[in-house]
Amino acid sequence: MFKDIKADIKEKLENIYQTELVVEASPRQKSDLAIPLFKLAKETNKNIQEVAGEIKEHLKDIKVIKELQFERGFLNIYFDRKKYANKVIDIITKEQEEYPKFKKKNEVVSIDFSSPNIAKNFNIGHLRSTVIGASLAKIYEKTGYDVIKINHLGDFGTQFGKLIVAYNLWGNEKGLNEDPIKYLQELYIKFHNEADLDSSLEDKAREVFKHLEDGDEETTKLWQKFRDLSLVEFKRIYDILNINFDSYDGEAFFVDKTAEVVKILEDKKLLKLDEGAQIVDLEEYDLLPALIKRADGATLYLTRDIAAVLYRMRTYNSKRILYVVGNEQKLHFEQLKKVVELMGYDDVKIEHVNFGLVLLGGKKMRSREGNVVNLKDVLIEAKDLALEAIEEKNPNLKDKEKVAEKIGVSAVIFNDLKNDRNLDIEFNLEQMLSYEGLTGPYLQYSSVRIYSILKNQEIGKEKDIELYEDDIAYELILELSKFSEVLIRAVNENAPFVISRYLLNLAKVFNQFYANHQVLVEDEKRRNANLTLIKAVRIVLNEGMRLLGMSILDEM
Repeated sequence: MFKDIKADIKEKLENIYQTELVVEASPRQKSDLAIPLFKLAKETNKNIQEVAGEIKEHLKDIKVIKELQFERGFLNIYFDRKKYANKVIDIITKEQEEYPKFKKKNEVVSIDFSSPNIAKNFNIGHLRSTVIGASLAKIYEKTGYDVIKINHLGDFGTQFGKLIVAYNLWGNEKGLNEDPIKYLQELYIKFHNEADLDSSLEDKAREVFKHLEDGDEETTKLWQKFRDLSLVEFKRIYDILNINFDSYDGEAFFVDKTAEVVKILEDKKLLKLDEGAQIVDLEEYDLLPALIKRADGATLYLTRDIAAVLYRMRTYNSKRILYVVGNEQKLHFEQLKKVVELMGYDDVKIEHVNFGLVLLGGKKMRSREGNVVNLKDVLIEAKDLALEAIEEKNPNLKDKEKVAEKIGVSAVIFNDLKNDRNLDIEFNLEQMLSYEGLTGPYLQYSSVRIYSILKNQEIGKEKDIELYEDDIAYELILELSKFSEVLIRAVNENAPFVISRYLLNLAKVFNQFYANHQVLVEDEKRRNANLTLIKAVRIVLNEGMRLLGMSILDEM
């Protein structure tokens, strides 16, 4: 509703003055909205107070506006608190979890996220892409888009030549079947340790990878086994996180589709030979050359990504593709965007949704050094810590194990999504499981607190809306009304943290309201007003948490 009022005022005034105007939430929070008038006064060659007087006349028929005041170059807009608040609460309680409703966009957005490398542990370094992408998928769906969730598995490349060489030299079926991922990870580390002493191993790995790309039967059979075993383990993690995908087609799926990419580039005379390799020269765009084919004829990650773009356009009718991939891949996606554009597909919007690292003790994790933490182990530990807190705070709680898992997993997810994705984050499990501060359990507990009040109450239709003129109650309602605006910003910036921070503020204002107001008062109409308000708060809190991928609880 807040968004709609802003838009109505903006549209009305821009039609009258034929210029762009700013209508914003008041930076000083004295009024509900404010319009800076300096620019308009200058463009109309009028006194600024005269302009303010004109706008007051133009806006006097908007019923929700109670008062307009000119102060220091701004026209401050004050809503009729009772009317506005009652309307907001009625909409939320009517629409429930569908609040706020968005029109269907008829646009397909493909989101490429998670995408771990097969035959390696799913470690906490993969967490960011996974939870950011899963949340963005929910946010885009909420705001009216059709979404295709793609897990573009890292299942091709020279590293698999290394792994196959390692398995053939030192591996055995018994070790593989006992603990597949751990065993393959150990072999990968061993390969690099041995290759530091014998450089010919690297040449052998490149040769084996070429066999794989050429479809050699024995090599492909072993690779497929590694892939299948990895996917079983990955899906266990996704089940815990409650994340699913529409496609698990990885790099290997696009190998036989790269010939078309090379043909298009040849036809458009974009390919050049460089020491036997085929490249697209991007120097005039201030980019390094895009390597399309190596001298030995093998295609590369970029070639397969271009093939994937064409496939997603044709298969899903998707003209917008988001790649939730770390900051370090910036050059790759700049090259991808430019090459796709030069191929003639300039109507495709490719967006690199970049993010920082997950640091462990201030350091980046590296799988070849074994300096990684398995995400599954982290989630188990998070559950155990949550269970300890439950035993202390609420030992008689039913289904303690299940609730503890939901608290622990949600805490891990929220700790990531409360941060600006561009920044590196430090992983500290104990801090993220605190019931106080900027944490997932704090949000869940705020929702549970509301449920505990509502569960045995009947809410009548008649309510005393005088309550909503109270400063804290009105601030809470104003926050609720801004939810749709927050969701739009989250989409525009591909930033779930916008929702996280909104929810933290909403919970904070609710807890201030709860601390200063007795909810279950004797007066029936006043009690109805209180209960309706906190019910609306829980609806928005829960929907916001759902969009982040968190679990909703009634008790904890």
